[in-house]
Amino acid sequence: MTLQGAPRQSFYQQIGANRRRSLVLVVIVAALLALLGFAIGFGTTGSLTGGYVAIGIALIVATLLTLGSYFAGDGLVLAAARAQPVSEAQAPQLMNVVRELAMAANLPMPRVYVIQDTAPNAFATGRDPKHASVAITTGLLEKLDREELQGVMGHELSHVRNLDIRFTLLVGVLVGSIALLADFFLRFTFWGGGNTRRESNSGGGALVVIVFVLAIVLAILAPIFANLVKLAVSRQREYLADASSVELTRNPYGLQRALAKIAADKEVLEVANRATQHLYIVNPIKKFESRAAGLTSTHPPVLDRINRLRVLTGEAPLDASTGRALAGLD
Repeated sequence: MTLQGAPRQSFYQQIGANRRRSLVLVVIVAALLALLGFAIGFGTTGSLTGGYVAIGIALIVATLLTLGSYFAGDGLVLAAARAQPVSEAQAPQLMNVVRELAMAANLPMPRVYVIQDTAPNAFATGRDPKHASVAITTGLLEKLDREELQGVMGHELSHVRNLDIRFTLLVGVLVGSIALLADFFLRFTFWGGGNTRRESNSGGGALVVIVFVLAIVLAILAPIFANLVKLAVSRQREYLADASSVELTRNPYGLQRALAKIAADKEVLEVANRATQHLYIVNPIKKFESRAAGLTSTHPPVLDRINRLRVLTGEAPLDASTGRALAGLD
């Protein structure tokens, strides 16, 4: 049923809005890294040059971390998930769906892997479309029909086409660099590294002292704030991949049903962990698991994602009980 007067939105509008939000969030994290570096450098040396040098060091650290993750990250993720390559003979429908969607997205055929686990889920990895891989659990292949599988694969290939793996890698490295810089500075300060410089500037260094105190405050709060921004980026890229999947399949209903089924499934994906959970189409760490305690969500609420897809067709939003019915639970 279509809701009268409900604003209908195209997937192009959703894609554009999510890209803009993501870019804004990345700029915020980069600016936070630069601000923290400058405050530490200026506060400990009392000179603008020291502030600029600290920014340079922060950027060098971020670059080195990026290069390491860029070239080795996908292999580590696939190994952690215990993913095994699959052939056409082993999974003909899966390979057919991936191939037709790769053609629709104008992408090279990615490497396809299967994870031997009954929990339905999937993820994509790889530094660029030429080095992309998609991994699917056996549970997903068994529990979804072809339309639902198309929705999931459209979502994962959209991550590849939108360069989401590279994008989230950049954000993750920036956040990691902020955490490393903050930790180093706090340890340096704890062992008295900033005392001598502050004392030598006591004659006219009120500004230096203020900036030094600001640097301490930033070192404590910046990693927390940066991580929240990182999670927000992850959620925006999930929304973007959902809308992009509809662009590829021209069918929002398959993905809606797939999201509902995956979220409602009670099977636990044993190979998932906190480092890789953001890659999956639905957070694989269930709320009732002990390892989920204290986690901030890397994914938007599934019901919200479904309702955003329904906006594409001008349909009324679902409530929680209708969402259960969509998953075939009622």
